[in-house]
Amino acid sequence: MKVLMGTKNPGKIEGAKQAFERYFNNVEIEGIPVNSDVGDQPVNEKILQGAKNRVNNLKEYAKNNNTKADYFVSSEAGITNLLGEWIDINCVVVESKEGLQSVGTSQGFSIPNKYIEEIKETELGKVMDKIFSGKELGKGKGGISFLTKDEVSRIDLTRNAFIMALTKHINGDIWR
Repeated sequence: MKVLMGTKNPGKIEGAKQAFERYFNNVEIEGIPVNSDVGDQPVNEKILQGAKNRVNNLKEYAKNNNTKADYFVSSEAGITNLLGEWIDINCVVVESKEGLQSVGTSQGFSIPNKYIEEIKETELGKVMDKIFSGKELGKGKGGISFLTKDEVSRIDLTRNAFIMALTKHINGDIWR
């Protein structure tokens, strides 16, 4: 099975691969960098919009490059206060070659209010790099690994978001 994913981020690719391998055999994921067409730090509804835009841009890339795939997928992290508190979530979109699209999200983690304006002006990863004196925490395990003392990684968040999105694809008509 061929999956095209709208990123080159190794942590996000590994999370998607782990999710797909729970339900499908011979999974090959190819990461293609495509634009989200939203800002570097998506906020609220822009998180899902960015993920959907990545899938659309990925399909356009595949068409222009005569690349076939069984699934087109993306992952977009962002911050939201739609529940009354600022949290970071990962939103994914999975679209089959037949056009069936689904969405899933990861667990969210709290963001202290004192960092919100700086995050909005730059992005969460850069602020966390500064706070934790790290380098590119958004890749690999991610900053969440530091916050949870290695209990949860970016791979875990991405995998779980993809599992949530795949429910529509793995349960036939009963969940469509």
